[in-house]
Amino acid sequence: MAEFYLDFEKPIAELRTKLRELSEISTAHPGDAMANCVKMLEEQLDETIRNTYANLSSWQRVQLARHPERPYALDYINRIFTDFMEFHGDRRFADDKAIVGGFARFNGKPVMVVGTQKGRDMRENLFRNFGWPSAEGYRKAMRLMNMADRAGVPIITFIDTPGAFPGVASEERHIGEAIAVNLREMFGLSVPVIAVVIGEGGSGGALGISVGNKILLLENAYYSVITPEGCAAILWKNRSFAPRAAEALKLTAADLTRLGVADEVIEEPMGGAHVDYDKAAEFLKASLTKNLNELKKLSAAKLREQRYEKFRKIGQVAEALEEAAPEAE
Repeated sequence: MAEFYLDFEKPIAELRTKLRELSEISTAHPGDAMANCVKMLEEQLDETIRNTYANLSSWQRVQLARHPERPYALDYINRIFTDFMEFHGDRRFADDKAIVGGFARFNGKPVMVVGTQKGRDMRENLFRNFGWPSAEGYRKAMRLMNMADRAGVPIITFIDTPGAFPGVASEERHIGEAIAVNLREMFGLSVPVIAVVIGEGGSGGALGISVGNKILLLENAYYSVITPEGCAAILWKNRSFAPRAAEALKLTAADLTRLGVADEVIEEPMGGAHVDYDKAAEFLKASLTKNLNELKKLSAAKLREQRYEKFRKIGQVAEALEEAAPEAE
């Protein structure tokens, strides 16, 4: 059970604390009256949880996507795949620890898994660069995807990053070019590619490994051209407008499915994926199995064509009708 609670989860935290205390009293002083009180409080807690998570705002889903106890790429890899063998390095400069990848078995068949990885504490976050991939990370990812393409095995990517690393070192090693090359090369892959946004899907940092035949989003993940804070800082010069920006960006899984950007929303356990890692992995595995089976039926040429057409269709334009100019008298 999660020990960290977001602001909108505080009523749930208070009820859980009361229920724990009442259960301890009931154990020490058993009786029908006390048992009934515990049952009533349990029902109240269940109802509060259902009501809270059934009416989440876009900003609250962003907060859940960033929950510090949310499962990361390796948590899913260790639960869904077997025989994972991690590969390192981009063969040009270094090994970016913010991106992990390697061959594994999925339902007994070989696949290539690539994902962005965050850390749990300060030591791990420094090791993983807080989940901000650098140029060498994207080049490593593309090296592994090209390897999978030559081997004829499907590619599954897990996205969970606020964006590509914005530091000077990234610019020195041409991170924009590295992401652009990934976008170009991923369109030419001859094997099925499934991209799954498991948490944050921010900016080009997410897009750099998410050019897939299928784009799947976990229920409380988000996928956006910019973070809400970044958008608020640009439009309103104040990051406190982030909740407003989150609504305007239409970045939730439900919004993106309706707009045709995402192909499927993957259910999470009630309360978020951080509540039950195993159940979250079970839902994700079922979705991956279904979508991979569909894509395996397509030829290499059809996979490339489908991927290209999918991204060409993304985007909607609304034009306002111009008012007729008043006639001159």
